[in-house]
Amino acid sequence: MTYRHTTKATASERKTARTASHAGALSDLRKHGLAENGGTTRAGESLRNLTTKGLEAASYELGRLLTEMGSTARGAGSSRATHPMAVNETVIAMLRPKPDLRLLTAEPAEAKAAAQAAVDAPAGIGTIAPYATEVPLPATGTWGAPGKGGAQADIVLTAPQDQISLLFIEVDNCHETAEEIAAKLLKYSRFFKRQIKDTDGKDKPMWRTRWMARIAEYGETPHPPVLIVFNHIGARDPNRTVPRLQALTRPLWAGEPADGYSSYDRKIPIIATGLRNLREHGPNGPVFLRFGRTHMQPLCDAIGNPRRDAVLARRVERARAQQEEYQEQLRRAAEQKRAEHEAARPSLRRLRDEVRQRPMGERASPRRRATGGTRRCASHERPRRSRQRTRPSATAWRRRPPRPPRRPGLALPLPPRASPLTPWASHR
Repeated sequence: MTYRHTTKATASERKTARTASHAGALSDLRKHGLAENGGTTRAGESLRNLTTKGLEAASYELGRLLTEMGSTARGAGSSRATHPMAVNETVIAMLRPKPDLRLLTAEPAEAKAAAQAAVDAPAGIGTIAPYATEVPLPATGTWGAPGKGGAQADIVLTAPQDQISLLFIEVDNCHETAEEIAAKLLKYSRFFKRQIKDTDGKDKPMWRTRWMARIAEYGETPHPPVLIVFNHIGARDPNRTVPRLQALTRPLWAGEPADGYSSYDRKIPIIATGLRNLREHGPNGPVFLRFGRTHMQPLCDAIGNPRRDAVLARRVERARAQQEEYQEQLRRAAEQKRAEHEAARPSLRRLRDEVRQRPMGERASPRRRATGGTRRCASHERPRRSRQRTRPSATAWRRRPPRPPRRPGLALPLPPRASPLTPWASHR
């Protein structure tokens, strides 16, 4: 990633300069038994495969389990490795790595300009760690021992930080027919519908027990999207394969009309693109066609449902406006009620002025005027109480009823009391 190859004159020299550091690293890996020769491609490029020991070391560096690292691709060289190389090109096109400009301070101006152009280009999705290849999707069996009838994803991408929580990618070199790709997508549908019991004792989709994905709101739970990348090196034309594939897989992706948008509940968002366009524009370019739509979109828009998001946003805005209007009505009603209450209640200043305007003899209250100016009316006099003793007298305890006799069964006889004068009387 030093971009020194940009200063070379010929293509072969640029390739040699670009891959020199990689070739040296692969030589060291082969010396330690982590890599091996895997044959050559159709273009005559040498292939290197990771051994089992190298795969284990890579799983340690990436922080994954060894069972999630795929296979060693030992037999890829026998078929000129067309499909594995297409998968690698797809990962690089989706990733779009950026150079570190801080490491290019001593490089020529041409290398700095090329590196700056790569930095200014549209960004990719995620890092190398979220990409997994050759992931089995068991329709029967388990993750470790998948049964027959399941699919195998070429690439699985998990990048929630880039608004892509889960994405399955299939790479086709234009050797398969539309019927063969449709059969593979049907296996995806079987896998997405499979339910297993989770640790909480409830049935959940099997794919949710391994990957985290956002549950859609408003009662809509679509399946994870599937991206088909066509690498046009075979004899079949993708422009003819895609319409035929749409017609064959319509029950898998077709939505149902809702209130101003299409609902894709329990449907698979199927998206198609070309590797050449993906390499040129990246995942943020309008080069992705979702089945059922007629225009190209960026990857995030093709996966999502922009019309539904716009309708729901308008609903939320309308509900917020109605709530604000209702709160304004409540505030007006409270202010009006408070004003009416204040208007009906006489003010202290007005009462004081009315009292001052009366003659001196009429300034007393009606009650005091009725009693001749006294503070208390005769009718309100308290009756005198008789001075009879209400407290109990000191001898009242003598008139208390006698206590009930003791129970005969509980009384114990006392021992005879000896007289102090005749101590021998008890011995007679």
